[in-house]
Amino acid sequence: MKTFKPYFAVIFTSTHSENTEGYSEMATKMEHLAKEQKGYLGIDSARSDVGITVSYWESLEAIKNWKANTEHLLAQQKGREQWYNWYNVRICKVEREYEFQI
Repeated sequence: MKTFKPYFAVIFTSTHSENTEGYSEMATKMEHLAKEQKGYLGIDSARSDVGITVSYWESLEAIKNWKANTEHLLAQQKGREQWYNWYNVRICKVEREYEFQI
């Protein structure tokens, strides 16, 4: 049986504005930067009319440090000023997980 240690998920849900110039490049840059952060565990993302990105972290402290990262702060500002009409952030503790795969 696999040992499971609880971790945290940051769920970022958003809708884009009409001006998404530079968004894809910044999203790619932020994903690479997040992977370098202490406590980062992974990411899942999907987008159509609504985008949902879930990043996974070892601790609330790791999330706090990521939110305060200087380059991430600049991306957040650009998002509010240009790329998003709306977004919502949820932080959740994951206490159990399971999956199915063929």
